[in-house]
Amino acid sequence: MLKIPIEFHRGVAETARRHCLRLKLVKRLPAVNDAELTKFNHETRQDHYHLTAADDCFYFIEYTRGKPFNYSKANGFINNLKKNPKTRGTWQWKHKKGAINDAAKTLLRELPDDWLSDSTFVPVPPSKAKNHPEYDDRMLQVLGKLGVDVRELVHQTQSMEATHVSEDRHSVGRLVENYQIDEDQTEPPPTHIVIVDDMVTAGAHFRAMCRVLDERFPGVPISGVFLARRVFPKDNEQD
Repeated sequence: MLKIPIEFHRGVAETARRHCLRLKLVKRLPAVNDAELTKFNHETRQDHYHLTAADDCFYFIEYTRGKPFNYSKANGFINNLKKNPKTRGTWQWKHKKGAINDAAKTLLRELPDDWLSDSTFVPVPPSKAKNHPEYDDRMLQVLGKLGVDVRELVHQTQSMEATHVSEDRHSVGRLVENYQIDEDQTEPPPTHIVIVDDMVTAGAHFRAMCRVLDERFPGVPISGVFLARRVFPKDNEQD
């Protein structure tokens, strides 16, 4: 009879244990469709260097950095939303469109009614400029489904490397230098600006947007809404 080393059995058992833990985690973390608008507090702000207690910022779900798309519903959602425009016309594109629709439905369900009726929603510009073949206006598409005042008040003068694929984190100053107000979209003057992005990491893009918008519209209150916030795996979590 073939003898199977005991180390093999232990390995199988450990793999099964990790799989069960992952399934429990995925079930526990809400999908964007089920998520509630959550305000950042002192604890959650610690993961985002540029956010402060004075910021009126909210998020829906938590994306775990360094984990694959099937690690959680949140990771799967962000992966689909960020699919490269080069995937247009492939089987992957329907997943991107589905994520855009899910995001819009969630925002409509969760955002305050007075925001939807009175606020000006401004998407954070994507990493690529409009003349770049990989320009991705996913957040503009999301906001365009809400029936609200949406304006691309800020745009980039030059393309930059996407934060989620680059080790070179963009400084707030560098982002501010690359941002420009579109004066054609400044009228009527906004009374409340809601900056919207798919995910907040350090918060540099939000801080840069605030600086540029506050300089152009001094005194106008600014809020931030992120579909997801980046979190790190727990210290005791194993792959």
